[in-house]
Amino acid sequence: MDLKHVRNIGIIAHIDAGKTTTSERILFYTGINYKIGEVHEGEATMDWMEQERERGITITAAATQCHWKAPVPGEGEESQDITINLIDTPGHVDFTAEVERSLRVLDGGVVVFDGSQGVEPQSETVWRQADKYDVPRLAFINKMDKTGGDFFMSLASIHDRLSKDAVAIQLPIGAADTFKGLVDIIAKKAYVFSGAHGEIITEQPIPADMESEVAEYRAVLMEKVAEANDDLIDAFLENGALTDAELMLGLRKATVAGKVYPVLCGSSLKNIGVQRVLNAVVAYLPSPLDVPAIKATNPSNGEPVERKADNNEPLAALAFKIASDPFVGKLTFIRVYSGVLKSGSSVYNPRNGNKDRIGRLVRLHANSRQEITEVQAGDIAAVIGLKDARTGDTLCDESMPVQLESITFAEPVIHIAIEPKTKADQERMGIALQKLAEEDPTFRVHTDDETAQTIIAGMGELHLDILVDRMRREFKVETNVGTPQVAYRETITKEIDGEGKYIKQTGGRGQYGHVIFKLTPQEPGKGYEFVNSVVGGRIPREFIAPCDKGFQEGMSRGILAGFSVVDVKVELLDGSYHDVDSSEMAYKFAASIGFQETARKADPVILEPIMKVEVTVPENFLGDVMGDLNSRRGTIMGTSDRGMAKIIAAQVPLAEMFGYATELRSMTQGRASYAMEPSHYYKVPKNVAEEIIVSRSGVTQSRSNG
Repeated sequence: MDLKHVRNIGIIAHIDAGKTTTSERILFYTGINYKIGEVHEGEATMDWMEQERERGITITAAATQCHWKAPVPGEGEESQDITINLIDTPGHVDFTAEVERSLRVLDGGVVVFDGSQGVEPQSETVWRQADKYDVPRLAFINKMDKTGGDFFMSLASIHDRLSKDAVAIQLPIGAADTFKGLVDIIAKKAYVFSGAHGEIITEQPIPADMESEVAEYRAVLMEKVAEANDDLIDAFLENGALTDAELMLGLRKATVAGKVYPVLCGSSLKNIGVQRVLNAVVAYLPSPLDVPAIKATNPSNGEPVERKADNNEPLAALAFKIASDPFVGKLTFIRVYSGVLKSGSSVYNPRNGNKDRIGRLVRLHANSRQEITEVQAGDIAAVIGLKDARTGDTLCDESMPVQLESITFAEPVIHIAIEPKTKADQERMGIALQKLAEEDPTFRVHTDDETAQTIIAGMGELHLDILVDRMRREFKVETNVGTPQVAYRETITKEIDGEGKYIKQTGGRGQYGHVIFKLTPQEPGKGYEFVNSVVGGRIPREFIAPCDKGFQEGMSRGILAGFSVVDVKVELLDGSYHDVDSSEMAYKFAASIGFQETARKADPVILEPIMKVEVTVPENFLGDVMGDLNSRRGTIMGTSDRGMAKIIAAQVPLAEMFGYATELRSMTQGRASYAMEPSHYYKVPKNVAEEIIVSRSGVTQSRSNG
């Protein structure tokens, strides 16, 4: 496999922009599928889970490999056979982890937009996630056949909300009912699509009424490409134009460098334009050789190292997703960055220092598999039978170990209590929860010490609903589920000095731990920080780590209402020890008790998750919806227009948003829609905090009485 002819791409977008429909067309045109699976008929190949087919949404990122022939700029006019590893990602914010981990291992992305909506809230989120991992991307303005489909409005919204570097390389012929094809600005040709599946593409001259518009957009494209390429700017200034070959090669270089984002248009549902998207993927998105060498660290000394996309380099691969398969057990999705991974070989995992044997290697196509013997540099596949791998783990050569940067995920914002219906369910529930938590890094499970209930936490109501449904279907576990609860946090608001002692004298050896420390509030999102400032061996070195553990334990129990404490810096200043009685346990207890007592005096507050909410509403309901958001303790950030509708941007506490979908429908005769995603944590108002504390103490009280 020639690496320069490989493309690792993901389809990313807001929910309902048409990602899976676009993926289905790609599978059909590349010959993987002989028929097109429609999302609305519950037959999409990439949406293979039962829940995905029933709900018409994507829940897990599905991977597949296909081939497409198209010319590559700089390699002559001949079409090259390109291998495309394609990942179709979910659009719903509750499954943001699937997008995050996919973007971490992809070299390029196709961002799909609904042509009648332009940039929607989740479009912004996925765009920012792609920015975080420096993923070059194309924009595909889909649904141009839809009433209200407007390419120029959508392009303006991309410029306004995402990037001024987005530049049109196609223009639509017609819109809504009259949309039938597109004009390629670079080739200066029009293409009309016909046939049952849009497989007949007719090349035509540019329609006369579009010639001036095409010339105008071509001039903008040329200027952008010249600006982004130092070697082309002189030619452009000298000649006032670039040749087609210079323009295509310059656009490829600028896109790979993340300086320009080509914008295409079409309608996946009506089979218009998808083949041209594939051509653009081949022409403008990077191969594994075009992206910089992956940065890593040497786990033994922490020094930076690089691994190039080369089969002859030592092995470095990243496990980016774990999935439970009913037939083969645990599947570990991997991206190989360097070297070759062979079935039967051993790999080293620097996170736990263990060696693991590679059982079988498979190439994936949604939920079906094809066995292979090796995975080369730059390729994506899955391993069957890795025991200890987790999402974000590095798999490498033991003689040349490296640690690739792991993947960071958002913290859960919502939790529910769950209990098995029968004794048999109880045994199965533990296994099911363990497997689901292995698969999904944003899903957490713990047992509440006070109530002895099993608590599951996730990114939203839909996320937890799907997980409970999967337990029932895949693991045959019937459960009773409590009402959703908000994942509150606690923090302190003032700096304070503290002391903790744990001294116990018994007949034999006693216990002695003594710490003096300072607590400082950190800025939101900074998390916990531990600083050791002890000098002169006042606390022996072997007891410093237990102190750190003790402080974290004290934070996990909360101060006001038992919610874990966040954003605190603990500086260990001093203490004392006893030659005989001091132990790790004593210092851990001293730190934990000391933290609890001191934090109570540091003006603690309860924090709640605030959601970024965007409501699309007809103008005549605008006042009602804004009034309702205000009554939910919401802050209106502004309103704007999108076509005939009004957009309300607001920030609302999650606690006030349960059941909002039903309320919004009844308030607007079903004509409004909304999207929300976690924004930040903020201090709960005093009266609300008092209610939370009382309700939490009521639970504790009733349990202790029981």
